[in-house]
Amino acid sequence: MEYQAQRKEKAKDTRRAIMEAASQLIRQNGFEKMTVRDICARAGVTTGAFYHHFASKEALLVQGFSSLDDHLEESLSAYDLQDPAEKLVTLLRCYAQYTEDLGWQNMALYYTRRLSDPEASSMSPDRFTLRTMRECFEELARRGELAPAYDPARAADFCFRHFRGVLIDWILHRGGYPLWPKLEEDYGMFDLALRAWPDRPA
Repeated sequence: MEYQAQRKEKAKDTRRAIMEAASQLIRQNGFEKMTVRDICARAGVTTGAFYHHFASKEALLVQGFSSLDDHLEESLSAYDLQDPAEKLVTLLRCYAQYTEDLGWQNMALYYTRRLSDPEASSMSPDRFTLRTMRECFEELARRGELAPAYDPARAADFCFRHFRGVLIDWILHRGGYPLWPKLEEDYGMFDLALRAWPDRPA
């Protein structure tokens, strides 16, 4: 591995360790009681390394816990050739695993911070998660497997907003139910509604 690639990989590992340490500490003690020194001690990194990646504890909450796209892109790199319908399932399963690993408390804090930020946007069409959903629906459309009434971009936007709504519901229930079975069940309903099945009545 080349030097630059090694540095990039090490930086990703450091960032991930910081995020995981912060996630654990928030679940144990709460966000307000957690300090940067606590995070560094748990992650096994220096404070200089922390501030190289995050300007503050608050920045970690907004930037770090919103790194879902990075996680999904890395997780789905082995599924490039997967059938688009199956790839959507893989995407949702990784989405559920990521958020459950962070915990409902962390996700609640993240959305609270997002709501208080006047510059926060809802969803860029260029983000990996939404873009991948759209590409899957576009491929289904090319194959004639998406019902003609549905535009791929609109279908992707609708599904993403629904699944994010499920995440909010999960937070409101304080993580009281497993997230993935709910997402899987709902995806099955969307699959029936959006797909162009050969035996479906005209």
